[in-house]
Amino acid sequence: MAEQSEEVRRLLKAIEAFEAIEDDAHCTSEVSKALREWPGYHARLRELRQRRVQALREQGKSWQEIADIIGDITPARAQQIGAGLRGSKRPRKRTDED
Repeated sequence: MAEQSEEVRRLLKAIEAFEAIEDDAHCTSEVSKALREWPGYHARLRELRQRRVQALREQGKSWQEIADIIGDITPARAQQIGAGLRGSKRPRKRTDED
């Protein structure tokens, strides 16, 4: 497994801080607050990654090189990230009306 960056370690420490809250009600409340805000954080992280992938392309990196930097993705997926395309969605659940 690759060594974690300081930023990733800090994020994991924040999650551990939630886990360390002894009062169940307080922990539930605080985790729920963070989860309500997560879609905004997730969007910001996706946009940041896209900008940086585009910058790597402008520096002359190939899609294979960018895929290797991201890790565990294909060059085609790296290109999709650079274009701002999101990953595939799960198929819609079938209902009785389908």
